[in-house]
Amino acid sequence: MTSSNANNNANAQQPMTGTLCGIARKAAPYAKMETLDLISVSVELGLDGDHRGKLKKRKVTVMAREDWQAACADIDRPDLDWTIRRANLLVSGFPLPRHVGARFAIGDLVLEVSGETDPCKRMEEAAPGLENALRPEWRGGVTCRVITGAEIAIGAPVRLLNEQ
Repeated sequence: MTSSNANNNANAQQPMTGTLCGIARKAAPYAKMETLDLISVSVELGLDGDHRGKLKKRKVTVMAREDWQAACADIDRPDLDWTIRRANLLVSGFPLPRHVGARFAIGDLVLEVSGETDPCKRMEEAAPGLENALRPEWRGGVTCRVITGAEIAIGAPVRLLNEQ
């Protein structure tokens, strides 16, 4: 086997990883999103200072940059900032699992998918057509519960832990 074939085989066996490229929280349901470079995430409260941490199954919401870009392209609005979606975390280069129970890690943080983040009328208020553009294939992201808390920062690696 040549060295290039050995490298190709090794790459095929390595899990796909992405990158954390956005962190945001809101203090209250209709509060403005605050973007951060670093945050602590706990099992009990989700993102430090985020009002959603009180919810049992929906402590953290995560969206893929590629899904956001696809939805924005569908409505010809590439200018929309990802925080309009009101998700807590934005990842890139990592296809989010689309089934309940899947686990993935962002740095040392371990999250378990508890459901789809359903688009709501607030998306339509932000940009006409956005609510429907986020509906296909879980483009609006996933809701998660925290399995293992950790401090995370922009640039942290994202990786799948299991596939059920």
